[in-house]
Amino acid sequence: MDPLHHFQVHNIVDLNILGLDISISNSVVWMWIAVGVAFAFMKFASPGSKNGRALVPGRLQSLGEMLFQFVRGIITDIIGQEGLKFFPGIFALFLLVLFCNVLGLVPGSFTPTSQLIVTATLAMGVFLFATGLGIYKHGGHFFSFFVPGGVPKALLVLMIPIEVISYLSRPVSLSVRLFANMTAGHTVLAVVFFFIANTIPLGLNLLPLGFTVVFNGFELFIGFIQAYIFTILTCVYINDAIHLH
Repeated sequence: MDPLHHFQVHNIVDLNILGLDISISNSVVWMWIAVGVAFAFMKFASPGSKNGRALVPGRLQSLGEMLFQFVRGIITDIIGQEGLKFFPGIFALFLLVLFCNVLGLVPGSFTPTSQLIVTATLAMGVFLFATGLGIYKHGGHFFSFFVPGGVPKALLVLMIPIEVISYLSRPVSLSVRLFANMTAGHTVLAVVFFFIANTIPLGLNLLPLGFTVVFNGFELFIGFIQAYIFTILTCVYINDAIHLH
């Protein structure tokens, strides 16, 4: 039994153009599925009516509006009203991470966010966008971000490199946190399911089976929390770029 089998990437369609490997793997397919499910969810969460939405929202519309207001609240609390111009991108990123996490719990599926290259690409995209935004908005003054206020000049030789290293480590911490949590949780689930199926006699495995149901619910919660944390840190980085705090 290989508990990491669930995380193995394999090509479904081999494609190679001018020496560049652009093969379609199971990771790519499940990211497409996550995007499709997220799009369908928001589409059906906003049923057509004379006013664009149902006057009395159903369960799906209520959930969609809750997620919408949830992310909007994160943006306004951290960045302020100025941050709402970035709402479409941040909300799309939240939904992508959320559905990649949640769909990985479906038997026979694949979890794209359990791949470091996927989370690192998302984190690097956020990092480069925030850095570019800061330079665009403040010009050369952006680099004052690495000079802590109120620090004696004698300590700046030490503090500036620390600030630079801390800033450059942002995409590392952002990507590793999501990758590690998804990998660890799904590995534990795989080991527990294998243990139940192969070592416990039929009829005596109700307690461990109940544990797996609870743990699946916990993993669902973790998937949401990780999307939430990823969104919060994205807003923090954008806020730093705008306000240089």
